[in-house]
Amino acid sequence: MAEMYIRVAEEENEEPMEIPSEDDGTVLLSTVAAQFPGACGLRYRSPVSQCMRGVRLVEGVLHAPENGWGNLVYVVNYPKGRKMDEIDASSATKIKRGDQKTSDLIVLGLPWKTTEQDLKDYFNTFGEVIMVQVKRDVKTGNSKGFGFVRFAEWEAQGKVMSQRHMIDGRWCDCKLPNSKQGPDEPMRSRKVFVGRCTEDITADELRQFFMQYGEVTDVFIPKPFRAFAFVTFADDQVAASLCGEDLIIKGVSVHISNAEPKHNNTRQMMERAGRFGNGFGGQGFGGNRSNLSRHVFGSGDG
Repeated sequence: MAEMYIRVAEEENEEPMEIPSEDDGTVLLSTVAAQFPGACGLRYRSPVSQCMRGVRLVEGVLHAPENGWGNLVYVVNYPKGRKMDEIDASSATKIKRGDQKTSDLIVLGLPWKTTEQDLKDYFNTFGEVIMVQVKRDVKTGNSKGFGFVRFAEWEAQGKVMSQRHMIDGRWCDCKLPNSKQGPDEPMRSRKVFVGRCTEDITADELRQFFMQYGEVTDVFIPKPFRAFAFVTFADDQVAASLCGEDLIIKGVSVHISNAEPKHNNTRQMMERAGRFGNGFGGQGFGGNRSNLSRHVFGSGDG
């Protein structure tokens, strides 16, 4: 059966995009949302009454009008009354944004061979690219496995953040760094806290896993084992971009969060670590307290 497409646009007067339907002639809302992040339905103008009509939506499936999809242009519906600050950056919607400005996006997981020209050629398919950069080691010139891209249009930025990207044969993620800092703000930590670790995950395995996101300078697993670890990156942008993520390592879901800043007290870190494993719990901490404190409170390399 030949694949069928319906024409969908964000506004009636805009150029439509063709969206594929399913074998039974329905269209998945998720298919629409993949191209129009935040979409909650479709509508169209009736050729008879000239009124706008809604497309029937049942459990995430859009059903064709009585006479089929035809050659009509369907318009995307978005939730009413939504506020921009309530929209998650990873599902940024294609609504009119007026004076909204684009931001530098971090591209994680780049193959080592990817060049700036490769990045530009790839992302130009989404919209005008005004800046690309592959982060490289200043001594060797080798890629660190991540880079940055900036678009001229907010719409293109929203498209890019709504999906994963296959670049030079490898899946990459493109997102906003978790926080933006000005020149007067302190340097973000390059160290992340990896919770829910299992005892069979070694430091070398953690290093190899996290190297796909950027250069790793240090991995620390406390002894006796406490179900967590610390990973330090060469670039604080990489560390910031991973915070809040749940990642799968050796079949285990680990949670990445900020390493505690220096001003947080020991009790807070003990309680926090306890949620991910056995906790520090008095005697189990043993003679490694000073070594662990160095990683927890930021002295040393972090």
